[in-house]
Amino acid sequence: MSVYLDHAASSPPRPEAAEALAAYTRASYAGANPNSLHTPGREAARALEGARKELSKLLGGDARPSELIFTSGGTEADNLAVIGLSEALRMQRGIRDVVVISAIEHEAVLKCIPELRRRGFETRIVPPTDRGVIECASLAAALDERCALVSIMYANNETGMVQPIADLAAAAHAVGALFHTDAVQAFTRMPFSADCVDAMSISAHKVGGPVGIGALYLKTGIRLQPLLQGGGQERGLRPGTQNVSGALAFAAAAQASAHAHRVYADALRARSSALVEKLVSADVGIHPTVDAAYDEGRLPGTVHVYVRGIEAGSVLLRLDAAGFAISSGSACSASSRDSSHVLSAMGFPRERSLGALRISFDERVSDGELSAFADALIGCVDSLRR
Repeated sequence: MSVYLDHAASSPPRPEAAEALAAYTRASYAGANPNSLHTPGREAARALEGARKELSKLLGGDARPSELIFTSGGTEADNLAVIGLSEALRMQRGIRDVVVISAIEHEAVLKCIPELRRRGFETRIVPPTDRGVIECASLAAALDERCALVSIMYANNETGMVQPIADLAAAAHAVGALFHTDAVQAFTRMPFSADCVDAMSISAHKVGGPVGIGALYLKTGIRLQPLLQGGGQERGLRPGTQNVSGALAFAAAAQASAHAHRVYADALRARSSALVEKLVSADVGIHPTVDAAYDEGRLPGTVHVYVRGIEAGSVLLRLDAAGFAISSGSACSASSRDSSHVLSAMGFPRERSLGALRISFDERVSDGELSAFADALIGCVDSLRR
């Protein structure tokens, strides 16, 4: 048996994405540059705009196709937003030289901090509660009229906790700052609207699309300083020949993912809760990192627990040998032996965070597979403890 339970790191390709890629290879414009004036180029451009239109519909609210900029993935979208928006606003209003970021952001945002400081920005870090939520009062304490940008993720990539984005964005806007959100984990997995934010990052491979393509939503009228130099593609904000096949597969996967989560979200929450209950009731030292029900406050299909007194690496290796793939946190920092920065910010003791495990799945994982995984994890922990 091989059971993949690491969808938060990268979700298995959806058939719709594979079909879109196959259709592209058969199309008359396959391989054509969408910026060329000949017929194949114009056809490629139409296909690209079709994908942009379908993705914009999934952003909710009044999002328009022209507000979506294709990138190479979520990391580039985050970098482009955090650095590009800050620079643009400072150019407009020189007094704006502060960037506010939450302590639970993905490394794609957090590791912009040294570059921001090199460029002369002051950075301020907002801590979460012990449940991993950024509260408006904590954000408000970091805000003033010097703030250019606030960046807080929509849903955390480790704990799955959803943030009060509309309220946080309103607090930023009240002092004249822009608001960006990394919505890589939340996109298609929960109802949301882009209307309340100025910029939003999304990524294809988190929704069952291909690796290597993402997008940045940028609200009309918001200026952005490009990070790359080149041609005038993507309104001159992200130069480079666009990945047409990737965009088509991205749109197809996102549509399928959004539909699936509309249908199965409640069931995924119930299954997440049942999985935690089974693991905890086994009484082998497995505990939830956030002692709360799997309700609207957490992404459906994301379970986060820790094993008392045992490092996650030992558990992961045994589970992998047994055919179960999970992670101990963000895949982008999986090689690090340090404890999770997210759990540390939540006040988790280091010895507990070293035992943290993230289990993430969608409707394609069966009840039987989840049950078999729970049995394997319980047996693994019991064996290691003995």
